[in-house]
Amino acid sequence: MGFLPMTRREMEDQGIRQMDFVYITGDAYVDHPSFGTAIITRLLQSRGYTVGIIAQPDWRNDASIREFGEPRLGFLVSAGNMDSMVNHYTVSKKRRSTDAYSPGGKMGLRPDRAVIVYGNLIRRTYKHTPVILGGIEASLRRLAHYDYWSDQVKRSVLLDSGADLISYGMGEHSIIEIAEALESGLSVRDLTFIPGTVCRAGTLENIPDPVVLPDYETVRSDKRAYAESFWMQYQNTDPFTAKVMAEPYGNHGYIVQNPPAKPLTQQEMDDVYDLPYMRTWHPSYDAAGGIPAISEIKFSLTSNRGCFGGCNFCALTFHQGRIVQTRSHESILKEAEAMTQEKDFKGYIHDVGGPTADFRHPSCNKQLTKGVCTNRQCLFPEPCRNLDADHSDYVALLRRLRALPKVKKVFIRSGIRFDYVLADKKDTFLRELVQYHISGQLRVAPEHVADEVLRRMGKPKHSVYEAFLKKFDECNRRYGKEQYAVPYLMSSHPGCSLKEAVEMAEYLRDLKYTPEQVQDFYPTPSTLSTCMYYTGLDPRDMKPVYVPKNPHEKAMQRALLQYRRPENYALVREALLKAGRQDLIGYGAKCLLHPARQSADAKKLAAPKRAKTSDRRMPEKKRTIRNVHKKKGRNS
Repeated sequence: MGFLPMTRREMEDQGIRQMDFVYITGDAYVDHPSFGTAIITRLLQSRGYTVGIIAQPDWRNDASIREFGEPRLGFLVSAGNMDSMVNHYTVSKKRRSTDAYSPGGKMGLRPDRAVIVYGNLIRRTYKHTPVILGGIEASLRRLAHYDYWSDQVKRSVLLDSGADLISYGMGEHSIIEIAEALESGLSVRDLTFIPGTVCRAGTLENIPDPVVLPDYETVRSDKRAYAESFWMQYQNTDPFTAKVMAEPYGNHGYIVQNPPAKPLTQQEMDDVYDLPYMRTWHPSYDAAGGIPAISEIKFSLTSNRGCFGGCNFCALTFHQGRIVQTRSHESILKEAEAMTQEKDFKGYIHDVGGPTADFRHPSCNKQLTKGVCTNRQCLFPEPCRNLDADHSDYVALLRRLRALPKVKKVFIRSGIRFDYVLADKKDTFLRELVQYHISGQLRVAPEHVADEVLRRMGKPKHSVYEAFLKKFDECNRRYGKEQYAVPYLMSSHPGCSLKEAVEMAEYLRDLKYTPEQVQDFYPTPSTLSTCMYYTGLDPRDMKPVYVPKNPHEKAMQRALLQYRRPENYALVREALLKAGRQDLIGYGAKCLLHPARQSADAKKLAAPKRAKTSDRRMPEKKRTIRNVHKKKGRNS
């Protein structure tokens, strides 16, 4: 079938006189189902609509938006697979040097706050054409939200972008309903009723029984009101129980959020992934070396979406939701078989998973008809008694994939929930994971070791992680494997003071392990942890939370995770003194630092360098993990 048109010439070559929709995206055009642009445009095409793609338009040039002329039904706008601000800036607000979603990894081909900029770019030329925002950036900014980069509460992007609607969440259901409504002749201003959308309203006369949130001016100036508003939103993220919510904006009327769209059925998921994707980047990027992001997913399989893990620093609850949706074995096997026919396939399937790899069904039987519990998590603080912890379906899928011709190895890299593994009364999955699906290292995410910090994160107690490690190591010994659990750890999360940061350093000391990368907490829009970061309150109980905000303290917490590095000596020493832990400076076996004066070389290193903060998915160097468990006799 070929790629969708990116130029007027391609449009004319395909015999299209006027586009029904024009899709504006901050990413380069990659026609692969791991990219939201590809899913939405192919889905619309499957329903008979014509769609043109303008990828990474020059936002400084109004003509860049006019490639196809005015679309018949509307413009669709997305910042791309990543939030543009996260794409551009590290947690320390320094500009990144590369963009994996741009040709050749080149940085600077999209603007900051892309959906706002693109929306206004369209509006300058097309005053009345419908503009619909979608994707992760718009989805998480659909109502008033704390913006870390400006350190203020910003209003809904619907107002700042000049758009008419936001299709939030994954968008398949809502975009088809929007398209059909516009096709029927309805004005975009009348589309106030579609699940999974956010719209404007002058009054609430025609809005059925809305939950009225605190107004924007109040949440902008009152942190407690912001936390209360956020918690009301958090309790209305389920498609079966959520109410319509309305946020007042004075003279601008209301921003109205309809309940989320219903989850996709398995057949609908299969249909989405069976669309005729080209599975690569548009040929126009060949000269630049292609799009780096595809290397991570080209030989990976999406098995599920949604997550009932409930980590507070994760935006999945607001975006994909807590109800797990899955593809059938047949759909996944069909994609895998096609993958094995590609000329550069080497026999390795890099991943089979989703937000959490081992979630292959809803956490309990009632969710697909009654929704998730409003005031209860499935795994936190302990697994719910109704939790259906069963890996049988996932194990069966992995076995079928391993049996495919040309497949040498099937890896699991998208992460597993170790507490969910422990909750499964059978150990079949863990045994087969150890035997077949790890390449020396299993990446797991305990995130911290201090239980009070873990409670703020929505993660299980540290003892649960220790219990998992024990079972994992026993399993490795049984099968004669030398494999290691590599922990993801996070510094400076709300609730973490220097005391808890030192506790984590002591844990790393006992493991004889130095993380190669360090993840500092990043306050991205619409997460519960970000609400804590901004307000200093836990919205679940409205109790105060200690929040490390001072850049120097954050640097100390980061340095404690890599206390062995000479360049971190001064920061670690200062942190230990501030925490009253002088006992850890000395020559004893439990000490983190020697008291000897720094050498000139160490001082030189300490001055300009800071502990690295980088993508938590980057590989660890094997030399740093071989002795991770030696102290406890694990695999040593």
